[in-house]
Amino acid sequence: MASERDVFVRARGRTLTAFRQGDEYQWKGPFYFIQGADPQFGLMKAWAVGDTNNGDDEWVEEIKLAQQAVQAINKLNPKPKFFVLCGDLIHGMPGTQWRKDQERDLKNVLKGTHQDIPLVFVSGNHDIGNTPTRETIEHYCSNWGDDYFSFWVGGVFFLVLNSQLYFDSSKCPELKQAQDAWLSEQLAIAEQQKCKHIIVFQHIPLFLRKPDEDHDYFNLEKSVRQELMEKFHKAGVKAVFSGHCHRNAGGSYEGLEMVVSSAIGCQLGEDTHGLRVVVVTDKKIAHRYYSLDELGSQGIEHELLAMLAEHN
Repeated sequence: MASERDVFVRARGRTLTAFRQGDEYQWKGPFYFIQGADPQFGLMKAWAVGDTNNGDDEWVEEIKLAQQAVQAINKLNPKPKFFVLCGDLIHGMPGTQWRKDQERDLKNVLKGTHQDIPLVFVSGNHDIGNTPTRETIEHYCSNWGDDYFSFWVGGVFFLVLNSQLYFDSSKCPELKQAQDAWLSEQLAIAEQQKCKHIIVFQHIPLFLRKPDEDHDYFNLEKSVRQELMEKFHKAGVKAVFSGHCHRNAGGSYEGLEMVVSSAIGCQLGEDTHGLRVVVVTDKKIAHRYYSLDELGSQGIEHELLAMLAEHN
């Protein structure tokens, strides 16, 4: 039986080796990927009993939902370029009782993803803690790969960020500084390479609806948010995809689209358990959120498939 390390190609050295960079700098025509967020094994029971700190001792429902997500993705034709999970992979915070078992069971489900569909992991607050430390981040990296990194696919530049460093880096300020410096370097590289688009993945949204909305648990503090929005806008970033809210949301800032996807796991609003299909064309980035049932039974709608067929 293949070992865990044989199954998952994790990000190392701040890049994802599932894609050969030299082969991926050039635009090759439209493609698509799948975005999911918050499988968060354990939250459904914890939320139901009203104990989000200690009530996460069951996650049978989340296993079923994650399996349904993997099955739906595997059936898609053509296959997506990759499947990105935008954080809160499991509910158990660092050091809690059920964390290791939740991680094990999620990995067992994700091993069923077709071998031609690379997995891209994004760290969430439950993965590294609301106030992360060097130790909690190192633990995450040993399990899921680097907490921030970049990769190229078909002339498009993708950046994965550790958004918790922007939420509260009080116990590891030097790690936030390192990510900031790295991000500036990466955006400069993107400009030099003349990439077709720049897309960012992070767990916590910049904002949910409006760029100037008040700060709360589900978005970034206003001054931090503004700094990132301006940096992204100046660099030409087209879209930021996130989770964390367990609801669908989104808005825009000076041409930068903020896309907030609801959860594979526990829903905190009126949305269904689902995944987002994201189509990348020469001119634009189009996307739609599908329920797991709809994507599994009907696949991708004709309009998005027609966009993929252009110039291919």
